[in-house]
Amino acid sequence: MIQIEFAEEEMKSFNHERYHHPHPSVQRKMEVLWLKAHGLAHDEISQLADVSPNTLRRYFREYEEGGLEKLKEVNFYQPHSDLVVHQGTLEAHFRKNPPATIKEAAHEIEALTGITRSETQVRAFLTTIGMKCRKVGMVPAKADPDEQAAYKVDQLEPRLADAQAGQRAVFFVDAAHFVLAPFLGFLWCFTRVFIKAPAGRQRFNVLGALNALTHELITVTNDTYINAESVCDLLRKLAALNLGVPITLFLDNARYQKCALVMALADSLNIELCFLPAYSPNLNLIERLWKFVKKECLYSEYYADFASFKAAILDCLSQTHTKHKTALDSLLTLNFQTFEKAQIMTL
Repeated sequence: MIQIEFAEEEMKSFNHERYHHPHPSVQRKMEVLWLKAHGLAHDEISQLADVSPNTLRRYFREYEEGGLEKLKEVNFYQPHSDLVVHQGTLEAHFRKNPPATIKEAAHEIEALTGITRSETQVRAFLTTIGMKCRKVGMVPAKADPDEQAAYKVDQLEPRLADAQAGQRAVFFVDAAHFVLAPFLGFLWCFTRVFIKAPAGRQRFNVLGALNALTHELITVTNDTYINAESVCDLLRKLAALNLGVPITLFLDNARYQKCALVMALADSLNIELCFLPAYSPNLNLIERLWKFVKKECLYSEYYADFASFKAAILDCLSQTHTKHKTALDSLLTLNFQTFEKAQIMTL
């Protein structure tokens, strides 16, 4: 047995570091030395500290060579991929030509570097350089990224800053048209699951105004269609809130929202209408709420009739400030995605 004599100060250090050192490997070493200092046999220490006898002896040799500081060294073998020297070239290539699969990436790496690697190794390398499998997004064909970016800075952000300062109330307005039809989602299941398609294609319309800060939702609903009168009803509901500060609405360019009837009523109620750039759903906060509702109560759900379908949607919307508050507060942040032209593939 290796014989080591420990000073009282060292034993105090072992006792402290076995709980408080930031690295778990060092904590284990200190635990071993602390047990050794209390005269336990090596087989007992191995069992209590869950280390092998060889590891135990290695700890003791390290202590004899360099004392407490030697034990605090954390040296792990970290192999470096041969691909590291080609990292800059590969990053530049994959930024312009993102691969659809790991197999495709492996072929391109081999063609560019002459290095053959397994798919597992390629996946690990792509992860280390910051790549991961992301779903491709869609930008409407007529969307103008530069116009969106300018609108965000010049129109959207200043009014949101006023709202955060308590000087304005900002709402995002949009209509959702929920059709009684199957909303197919994903499920963890042993075999593929099928849901019945309900008869008919009745539509439940919700015109909503979402408060940018409080996430309060004001709605006008019907089973027919949304028109200028629906928007006027919504404006009257917003005016009736008596918020005591100017009200600004951000909304899209739907014809029934931009007509003379709506514009005149908004002007008489001192409600400012700000129309988003064409094809800019990414700048309309309420779009995220509609996606949430579909995921929460419609995906992979069967409703036998229109009444139960409509009731499920209304129930979900009524719980935005209770059951769903935490999830929506995280989802409805004031971070708006804009698109750089470099992000948009034109191949």
